Amino acid sequence: MLEALLSGLLQVFNWPAIGYLGLGIFLGIWLGALPGVGGITGLILLLPFTYTMDPVSAFALMLGMFAVTTTSDTIASVMLGIPGTAASQATVMDGYPLAQKGQANRALGAAYTCSAMGGVIGAAVLTLSMPLIKPILTLFSTPEYFMLSLLGIAMVGSLSGNSVAKGLVIGLFGMMLGTIGEGTFNGQARYYFGIEYMLNTPPLVGVVLGLFAIPELLELATKNTSISRVSADQTKGGGMLQGIKDVFANWWLVLKSSTLGVYIGMLPGLGASIVDWAAYGMAVQTTKGKTDFGRGDIRGVIAPESANNAQRGGALIPTLTFGIPGDFAMSILLGALLIQGLRPGMQMLTTELDITFAMIWTLIIANIVSAMLLMVLGRQVARAIFIDGHLLVPLVIMFVFMGSWLGAQSMGDLILMCSMGALGLFMKRSGWPRPPLIIALVLGPNMENALVISNRIYGTLGWLERTPSWIIGIIIVLTVAGTASGLLKRRAAAPIPAKDPELSAKLSIEGGERNPVIAILLAVFFVAFFAAAAILAIDFHPTNRQYPIAVCLAALLLLAAILWKDVKAARLSISDNGGLGATWLKSMAEGDMRRGLNFILWVAVTVFGCWLIGQKFAIAALVLSYLVFWGRRPLWFAVAYAAFIYLFITAFYDWTMHIPFQRPFIGKLF
Repeated sequence: MLEALLSGLLQVFNWPAIGYLGLGIFLGIWLGALPGVGGITGLILLLPFTYTMDPVSAFALMLGMFAVTTTSDTIASVMLGIPGTAASQATVMDGYPLAQKGQANRALGAAYTCSAMGGVIGAAVLTLSMPLIKPILTLFSTPEYFMLSLLGIAMVGSLSGNSVAKGLVIGLFGMMLGTIGEGTFNGQARYYFGIEYMLNTPPLVGVVLGLFAIPELLELATKNTSISRVSADQTKGGGMLQGIKDVFANWWLVLKSSTLGVYIGMLPGLGASIVDWAAYGMAVQTTKGKTDFGRGDIRGVIAPESANNAQRGGALIPTLTFGIPGDFAMSILLGALLIQGLRPGMQMLTTELDITFAMIWTLIIANIVSAMLLMVLGRQVARAIFIDGHLLVPLVIMFVFMGSWLGAQSMGDLILMCSMGALGLFMKRSGWPRPPLIIALVLGPNMENALVISNRIYGTLGWLERTPSWIIGIIIVLTVAGTASGLLKRRAAAPIPAKDPELSAKLSIEGGERNPVIAILLAVFFVAFFAAAAILAIDFHPTNRQYPIAVCLAALLLLAAILWKDVKAARLSISDNGGLGATWLKSMAEGDMRRGLNFILWVAVTVFGCWLIGQKFAIAALVLSYLVFWGRRPLWFAVAYAAFIYLFITAFYDWTMHIPFQRPFIGKLF
């Protein structure tokens, strides 16, 4: 085994493998930093190039790229409040508030350091776990996968806001979005409404970018400020060196989170979609003493960033040993494995053990090198938090539109992004957390499939008699109950003083701002949604209606409790403000809702423009109009910026990625 370990290391450092590894790291840093692109897109683009490569070079290129995307995706999470990839959702919770306090360097320094450590720990645990992995993987069956997915949604719903019930409802809403399209069995179309685009589950990229990016861009546009709420000379304790010190001061959290990441990565179908939230939840629930999670606690960055890099090593375990991809990205790597004439199983642990170790060394080297490179670039990147927001919005909105288009490359992607942007605006303004929707959308289809299979094999709910299933069930109950108890204790504590500088980051906290009038409107919307979905599900095939009806009934019960509480809060607000009309006007003014709705309308007009004249011209026109009317910039500057955006879209998305664009309606007329 030691001989294979050293042989794998030497093969990685041989030419051309080391050159391909460097190229992969460079591409991974770039792709991970672009919201909506990420490692899976990179793997798809690189796969055709591996046909003529030797195995070590092929995996040096692909794993070198893929391993570092969960390091560079931190840039968008911290700087913009947008999850760069699915694995960096939890990083937003504390990373973005730190940036708003002028401590982006600290957050990035901590993230890069623990990402490198997590990647190395993940690779080490992968190596040590090889003789033990088969008993662990064979212990879990479909009931346990369903319960683990439910645990993930419950954990995110409980930990991402100031209301456990609202977090759970949003999770159930995401699960219902996952039922759109063909049913799990017999191919029956559900919630189709004759629209071809809705034959498939909504693409994750469009939902993420709409739900998170649009409200944050609105924040920059309407507040006429930079990402940071304080000036550069007011920042304290925000250096990159401080972030590195924070990681070593919390070394035990890094170790726990990394180990957790490896073993979650081993579970097929979960992986990156749950690992960051599981680590974040563990950090919240096991940290003693005073905490500031959700408002800029550095431990809220360290835990998920350690886990999501370690998850890469864990996901390789079932892929290499059983041929079971840990996630979608691993299925692409499995394809590359087969292209090279390799077969997962005993071959990878015996005759091809040196190649297996070469892959592990690739993970280690890529994580360390990428962290070092990003450390060098980090200081310059972090300066962006002090740039005028009006200069950042046009560039980011371009990435949002094009990132959304990568979903299904249909106009439906852009409409979905715009719709989710409007929903995200109302959720942020009314105290409804957004993250649970994302993880529920990812896990929902697999949950339904696992539930139906479990009921068929063990009888309806008979699978709950399995020891692993009811153990996970107990953990779910304890998670929700423990979080609810913690929220009650925090509410009983003294409020944050008005002069506290951390109050400036309030708007970034999930559920931190609570507008009772808008909250009721949103609750009524969800009641109508779940009631209508349940009624429509009655006509589905029995197998296809069990899951959506159960989800809808659970959501309606929670919404009854939410409405009862929110109506009481609204009555108090109406009484304090002297009537419903005055309360409504105050609600619109406090959340700057009028300008927010104008911003959403402006985005919607651009979506229409993409259909009418194509993305390149429509997005360039959006940039031009924004800089002139919102940013109050000179016309020559706006024209130059719009021209740059047009050229970038053409050079990167058209000529480099060869993305098919929407054919303009005007072009069809000629």
